[in-house]
Amino acid sequence: MEKQKKVLLINTHLTYPNWTEGKLNNSFMEVAKHFFETRNYEVLETKVENGYNADEEVEKHLSADIVIVQTPVNWFGAPWIYKKYTDEVFNSGLHSQKFLLGDGRTREDLTKQYGSGGKLHGKKFMISATWNAPEEAFGNPSQDFMQGKTTSDLFLNISSSYRFCGCDISPDYNCFDIFKGGTIENDLENYPKHLAKVFNL
Repeated sequence: MEKQKKVLLINTHLTYPNWTEGKLNNSFMEVAKHFFETRNYEVLETKVENGYNADEEVEKHLSADIVIVQTPVNWFGAPWIYKKYTDEVFNSGLHSQKFLLGDGRTREDLTKQYGSGGKLHGKKFMISATWNAPEEAFGNPSQDFMQGKTTSDLFLNISSSYRFCGCDISPDYNCFDIFKGGTIENDLENYPKHLAKVFNL
C-alpha cells in the first residue's frame, strides 16, 4: 500500500490589531489545505503566531513531502516571528543532525561544496506571499527600486535555508497590490492551478 503523502503549511502572519488581522493569508492557507486534502495528502499546519515546539516542527518537516510557507511581506521579508521560528527549528534540526550534517565541506575532500550537507533531499519547498507592492515592480530593469530583481531574488533569505538542507525550491506564488486595486479574488482562484503545476498534481 502506498504511503500517504504529507504537506506542511506554515502561516507566518503576525497580527497588528486594527491594521492587519491575517484574513487574506488565512484564505490562502485554506485554499492550499483544500487542494491537498482533495488529492489525499495529510495536511500538517503550523501558525507561528500561536506558538510551536521546535523539536516537533523538525519532525513535521521530516514527515512532509512538501513544505509551503504562507506569508505577508512586511518590509521586504516575512514577519520577524518567522525568522525566530527558522532559527529555532533549523538549529534543532542541525543539533539533532536530522536536517543536515554540517555545511557539506570536509577537510579531507576540499572539492565538496558549501551547502551540500543537507538531508532533506526529495522534499519540495514553496513560498506563497501577499504584497502591497505591485507585480510590475519585479523583474523589470526599468523599475528603479528593485532594478530587475524578482520575488525569488527577494526570498533568497527564506528559501536558502531550505536549499541548504537539501530541499528543491519550487516557484513562488504571489498576490500583489493588495491595498490598491489588486486582483485578490483571481489570485485565490488561480492558486490551485499554480500548486497543480509546480507539484505536478
